[in-house]
Amino acid sequence: MELLLFLSFCFLTLSGLTFGAESGPPDSRVIVMEDDDVTLPCSLSTNENIEKKLFVWKKEGTVPLKEVFMYDAGTYSRGQDDEFKGRVSHFPEQLKYGNASIRMSKTTLEDRGIYICSFPVMQPSVKTSRIELVVEGRLKIRNFPGAAPEPYVTILKEKGLLQCKVPGASPKPTVEWWDSDNKKLPSKTVQDEEEQGRFHVTVQTTVTEPGCYHCVATQMEKWHRISSEICVHRGLPEWAAALIGGLVVFIIALVIALAVTAYCLKKDSQRTEIGPSSELQRNLTSHQP
Repeated sequence: MELLLFLSFCFLTLSGLTFGAESGPPDSRVIVMEDDDVTLPCSLSTNENIEKKLFVWKKEGTVPLKEVFMYDAGTYSRGQDDEFKGRVSHFPEQLKYGNASIRMSKTTLEDRGIYICSFPVMQPSVKTSRIELVVEGRLKIRNFPGAAPEPYVTILKEKGLLQCKVPGASPKPTVEWWDSDNKKLPSKTVQDEEEQGRFHVTVQTTVTEPGCYHCVATQMEKWHRISSEICVHRGLPEWAAALIGGLVVFIIALVIALAVTAYCLKKDSQRTEIGPSSELQRNLTSHQP
């Protein structure tokens, strides 16, 4: 009976389902920016050599707990969950000092949570540490249902009036106009509609200076941000540009017409000069003995 109880205890400890495994505050907290690498600390206070020991890293939040990393007397990562494969490693040179810390590369928002480091068969009692990993998100382009698409930007006929459309986004995005220095510009929302859980937002702004401007759509709940750029050039009004274009075409046509006329007049002049002299030559030849 005692053997059965001992084996049951070992099984529960390894699977992370002991009653105290997910209770109480974490022993430490680690903060990292998304996409960066991070080290989760775990070590024995005795600095005991653990090169021939067993230690296990798991993540709370699921049943059974997710397998992050396992080291067993020289072998490791047996039964590791797919999301951690190729991203988690330990520090072999630190094992002799009792250091069971692990390094996780390219952290994601999904990596946030509580991690358990345990030495299941350590005597006289099981050694366990709980570490909270906080992953701070980065605003970037993401792919998920309802992600705001690239904004559609246009210059309207009115001078300096820029328009930006962001259709079919969920959750509702914040849509803003920024200048080239990433400063927010005053704008007016001309469309803010919801249809079947998707939001359609149109924003306008008026600019008075030439330059490049960005329409930025942000969904903070998803750490999603996407933008489009449009450049405004200093130039003439549309009617003046059209008038100048017409004048250029007229002048080109006039030059071509004058060139053709001059060519035709020249050919006629040549025929006139050649005609009488040829007739005179024939008359003189006919009167010779």
